[in-house]
Amino acid sequence: MSTIDKHHRAHLPLSNAIRMGLVTYDAKDPDTRFPVIEQLRPPKGAPNILVVLIDDAGFGACSAFGGPCQTPNAERLAAGGLRYNRFHTTALCSPTRQALLTGRNHHSAGMGGITEIASGSPGYCSVLPNTMSPIARTLKLNGYATAQFGKCHEVPVWETSPAGPFDAWPTGGGGFEYFYGFIGGEAHQWYPSLYEGTTPIEVKKTPEEGYHLMEDMTDKAIGWIGQQKALIPDKPFFVYFAPGATHAPHHVPKEWADKYKGKFDHGWDKLREETFARQKKLGVIPEDCQLTARHKEIPAWDDMPEALKPVLRRQMEVYAGFMEYADHHVGRLLDNLEQLDLLEDTLVYYILGDNGASAEGTLNGTFNEMINFNGAAALETPEFLMERLDRLGGPDSYNHYAVGWAHAMNTPYQWTKQVASHWGGTRNPAIVHWPKGIKAKGEQRTQFHHVIDVAPTLLEAAGLPEPVTVNGIAQHPIEGVSMLYSFNDAKADERHETQYFEMFGNRGIYHRGWTAVTRHKTPWVLVGEKTPAFDDDVWELYDTSKDWTQANNLAKQMPDKLHDLQRLWLIEAVRYNVLPLDDRVAERINPDLAGRPVLIRGNTQLLFGGMGRLSENSVVSIKNKSHSVSAEIDVPKAGAEGVIIAQGGNIGGWSLYAKGGRLKYCYNLLGVDYTYVEADSALSPGRHQVRMEFAYDGGGLGKGGTVSLFVDGKKVGEGKVSVTAAMVFSADDGCDVGQDTGSPVSEDYGPRGNEFNGQVRGVQIAIDDAAENAQHLVDPEQAVRIAMARQ
Repeated sequence: MSTIDKHHRAHLPLSNAIRMGLVTYDAKDPDTRFPVIEQLRPPKGAPNILVVLIDDAGFGACSAFGGPCQTPNAERLAAGGLRYNRFHTTALCSPTRQALLTGRNHHSAGMGGITEIASGSPGYCSVLPNTMSPIARTLKLNGYATAQFGKCHEVPVWETSPAGPFDAWPTGGGGFEYFYGFIGGEAHQWYPSLYEGTTPIEVKKTPEEGYHLMEDMTDKAIGWIGQQKALIPDKPFFVYFAPGATHAPHHVPKEWADKYKGKFDHGWDKLREETFARQKKLGVIPEDCQLTARHKEIPAWDDMPEALKPVLRRQMEVYAGFMEYADHHVGRLLDNLEQLDLLEDTLVYYILGDNGASAEGTLNGTFNEMINFNGAAALETPEFLMERLDRLGGPDSYNHYAVGWAHAMNTPYQWTKQVASHWGGTRNPAIVHWPKGIKAKGEQRTQFHHVIDVAPTLLEAAGLPEPVTVNGIAQHPIEGVSMLYSFNDAKADERHETQYFEMFGNRGIYHRGWTAVTRHKTPWVLVGEKTPAFDDDVWELYDTSKDWTQANNLAKQMPDKLHDLQRLWLIEAVRYNVLPLDDRVAERINPDLAGRPVLIRGNTQLLFGGMGRLSENSVVSIKNKSHSVSAEIDVPKAGAEGVIIAQGGNIGGWSLYAKGGRLKYCYNLLGVDYTYVEADSALSPGRHQVRMEFAYDGGGLGKGGTVSLFVDGKKVGEGKVSVTAAMVFSADDGCDVGQDTGSPVSEDYGPRGNEFNGQVRGVQIAIDDAAENAQHLVDPEQAVRIAMARQ
């Protein structure tokens, strides 16, 4: 490992060299001395760094920690390095990622929840303070090459559009020189919405041609490392490799899921017992610990309907295949490092989960999780799911498994993702591999650690000091503790002695072997749960130095100890910006109630040809209200064909397009039902204004409406949409003008070659009263004036 060198690296960026000594008039003068141009590099001996962060994987999922999902490359790293079996996360994705990349607690870094529910409260605003330089920027300013691949879910939602600002993007203020991945919380693995840097890109292959995001991002990472080492071999790299796997949707090639056929027929309760036995045999949990009981809120396998069980079994087969497939591609990355003779001096963190396994897929699981997000879970009857059994994991699914499987993936602990109070939500497998810096092979470390400890470990391993100032801004001290002390000393006293936890009111505190915890919310109840007052929450007490799994609640026997820990939680909560507690979900989705900025204001929006990849936060919402979409287009002599404007994807959305020369509208209800309305005649060549009016039925959320099509003010078609999506179309498929990127909304066209063959000059989306127009025409100049008046 490295040592501090001659440079004063506490203030970043490093100042340029000042010219000293004699200045001559003529360069040919024998006394002329030119200073050597020094290239910025870290201290001698600084290793390459690879941090791999798997998404939504629990402690009991991967085979390296006794789980049923085969992860031979995780096992390979563990055999050559260290397993940490008391490593913890925050119980949710954005907070864990912000904590990992900064070394600060998630509320300190403004990320008390995911970006989509940010509020004005400092601990929950999703804005990273400029007093907390991300580790990538610190490493880059010290001479590292930096790149991120995969998921970034730390950008405030009002800054996710192609207009920026890009300060919170990986290649903006994030400190990464290269980024290839997606910005939201999840991605369609078959049809992802990707960025290279800040530029949206479209993948060149379709699923039928073998495309999958996991393979694609691995190819890009291998290519980047190869180029970097070919051109600047003496410059170490920091690669952050953060797949969308194994977050929903669980998308995987069928042959990988089929490897697990029949392996989960016995159900989740038996699976927990089998995993528990493997974990003891492997030694990742003590021999004398207890398997925690299944809570009554989680159904027993035997109580599930027999008609549903084939679907439930397949859900788990698909998930296991997805995890093994992800590990396979991590292995490709490791193989590449080995072939380049880099693995020996690369510090690898392989963290299997940014939180516990996810129970957000409902008690029955789902073929398309957008169905549940729109309050339509009743659609997914056993018959509905059985009809789609063979399509689970494929390109037209958006699937998630049932709560029972998530609970099993967190064996031996209680609860799941979101539940920050219990280890099931926060304890994740972590493997550290660094042959040049770690003497031990195949050993285990039991010291308590947290994701905020990764950043200071990387700095210490590189011989770099924690920066005092960055870009002239004094830095808030890193709150994590370096893990380096434990690398070569299994018996070292742990240095991370106290750690608070909080998510949606679920709270916990760890202090010197003890935990006090209280669960406040149920993770799979997205809206409508009647939560108690915070002071009425029931706290539990565990002596985790003896009770590894939080199985024996000592609250009644030791009320004084519980009280001390509750008080300590409150002190830590004040210290790290946790207060005021906020368990609201539905209210925080509404930006006006939450107090966060919105990109689009008013009841009209003007878009221009070529605009695209606009997230739902970047487009005026047409849901649950009357609306109109008007476009001015030029039709070529050959006749109109292709997409004028589309929003969403194959799992839900709408599209206005031309088919066979005629104007056509498609409303895709959650990938379940498609409504088409078509004009009665073809569009003639030349300039036209085409318009779709949607008269909403009213009477609540998700109701239907009447669709009318107009060309140059004349009605040319009408139809009825019976039901609409109430809340969301897609997590990553956005709105595009002149084409439909990602997965296609309509079955009338495919994912490629659907561009409008003429010109789309502009599109106006109007809602409520602004959608009413007796002439069914929009004055383009007036539309521009209205749009510009809001600037």
